[in-house]
Amino acid sequence: MSVSKQLYQEVILDHNKKPRNWGPLADATHKAEGLNPLCGDHIHLAVKLKDDTIEAIGFEGESCAICKASASMMTTVVKGKTRADAEQMVREFRDMATGKLDPGAPHHLGRLTVFSGVRDLPTRVKCAILPWHTLHAAFNAQESTSTEADADPMHAPIGDAS
Repeated sequence: MSVSKQLYQEVILDHNKKPRNWGPLADATHKAEGLNPLCGDHIHLAVKLKDDTIEAIGFEGESCAICKASASMMTTVVKGKTRADAEQMVREFRDMATGKLDPGAPHHLGRLTVFSGVRDLPTRVKCAILPWHTLHAAFNAQESTSTEADADPMHAPIGDAS
């Protein structure tokens, strides 16, 4: 097994067993529900913005290990960032997961590149992207989002991404 695949598995297992920022957020200013009907991932994301900065973020729900780990890492890295910076990370993560972003090129994802190998697992891409798609929905006052049909993050643009 390659070092990158081993690291990927270790990170997924760690964040699945001990998800960061797990639980409800009572004073959220933005909320959204994300659903991946294909595999059953169903998450609720809550964000507290203060002066356009993510002051707090939390998630809960039922999901596979990849989705839960992605949500855990996402909430950790976007906390303290501006909404604009978080939206840029949403686009970059989606592009990385779908093979449109070279993880070796300049980006803002840092350790999230551990998910770059998901592009080789087409059935798991939507699992990894769902939390990010849900964050985008929360920022844009969409009560819910899905990874199917017109909302499919594999095909639907997020923000000004093409």
